[in-house]
Amino acid sequence: MFVKSLAGLALGVTLAGTAVLAQDITVDTAQGPVEVPQTPAPLAVFDLAAVDTLTALGVSIDGVPAPIYLPYLAPVAKTATPVGTLFEPDLEALARMAPELIVVGGRSSAQVDTLTRLAPTIDMTIWGDGFVDQLRARLASYGEIFGKEAEATALADTLDDKIATAAAAAEGKGNALILLTNGGKMSAYGANSRFGWIHGALNLPEAHAGLSDDPHGQAISFEFLAEVDPDWILVIDRGAAIGQTGEAAQATLDNKLVAGTTAAQSGQIVYLDAGPIYVAGGGVQSIMGTLDELTAAFSGAES
Repeated sequence: MFVKSLAGLALGVTLAGTAVLAQDITVDTAQGPVEVPQTPAPLAVFDLAAVDTLTALGVSIDGVPAPIYLPYLAPVAKTATPVGTLFEPDLEALARMAPELIVVGGRSSAQVDTLTRLAPTIDMTIWGDGFVDQLRARLASYGEIFGKEAEATALADTLDDKIATAAAAAEGKGNALILLTNGGKMSAYGANSRFGWIHGALNLPEAHAGLSDDPHGQAISFEFLAEVDPDWILVIDRGAAIGQTGEAAQATLDNKLVAGTTAAQSGQIVYLDAGPIYVAGGGVQSIMGTLDELTAAFSGAES
């Protein structure tokens, strides 16, 4: 257990509170405007989407959760101090570090109140409607906090270009169903789900409207897949994303009912790089990588 009693941590809290701070600024977060120190250091980050985006901006991160799961973020893990997991902070490690700012989001957002007792903490969750717009807002906020405004603008412009390219590639190519596999189980995700930004950003029609927006998706069967008969199936393998052993997505979908779908018959089952979109969904590098994958897939299909 990483979360321990705050008793005995008063010294760390005092050190954090008396650190010399730069001028404070107010930035937008998932919980509204929050005042934070400018160019804070040390910096602890508990959200991998935030680690992704901050790394892309060239921001140095001093504390991260472990494991970090994603190979492209491994260099950060090698230089930063482990300060807990995505779900459970190590309060003693944080007290020793005395960060000037803590960033949480998504899986770690429930820890805001606890962490605020140690240092200024912001929730930078990206979720639900306006997913890409939220990412743009987070980029702008990080740019303000860390003096990386030009870098944030450049990344936002690149993101917009990739969205336009992917949307053009997908135009007229049919509908799609986003599918997450977990061992031998399957869940479908619609336009209002955690992966629904794919439909919104690309103007990509849903193969089946009205799917649950539950974070775990809507459990489905092979019969459901056959009945919906999507033109495209976009697959995210949860097990692969978090390094679990077990049945891979390709094995799960090796089924006669799946083989009879338009997607399978047309060679339009796309296995996305699962780690970035599942573990760091909302990170600018994650989203741009997924957009590149989608552009390549749709560009290779006939209208």
